[in-house]
Amino acid sequence: MATKIRLQRHGRKNYAFYPIVIADSRAPRDGKFIERIGSYNPNTNPATITLNFERALYWVNCGAQPTDTVRTILSNEGVMLMKHLLGGVKKGAFDQAEAERRFAAWKSKKQAQVEAVKASEAGRKQADLRARLEAEEAKNKAKAEAVAKKKAELAAAKAEAEAAAAAPAETTEAPAAE
Repeated sequence: MATKIRLQRHGRKNYAFYPIVIADSRAPRDGKFIERIGSYNPNTNPATITLNFERALYWVNCGAQPTDTVRTILSNEGVMLMKHLLGGVKKGAFDQAEAERRFAAWKSKKQAQVEAVKASEAGRKQADLRARLEAEEAKNKAKAEAVAKKKAELAAAKAEAEAAAAAPAETTEAPAAE
């Protein structure tokens, strides 16, 4: 029986969630499967991947063929590297301890890269938030200045109207004194 490691689509429209499963290659995408070994959620940033490493390595060593997307996920999680290293142990190129050391070094380097991406994303979000706040403050200040200018114009027009109303009353009193 030919087996595949593939994604099953779950979730709602425009918000997909994918369990990673082992299935017969003839089974439909969302159909019967042998074992669920993890999940992939592309809706988070970065994408969230949970994987049973030992079972994934077991199935890859048994000959299960991953799809392209799952191959990328397995490579990013280190399953394909561990398979490669175990092949080197089988051939006698190095021992199991050396394979574990190489894998641990790769894993720590990969973890550092992921943390750097998360930190830069958080910094970018903070900078974006700060820029939006400054733009909003500038906009509010400009609007407040426009309102103050309008109020000053209205006050000047009102004072001018009162002065004009008071001026004709004084001129009418002078001829009455004759």
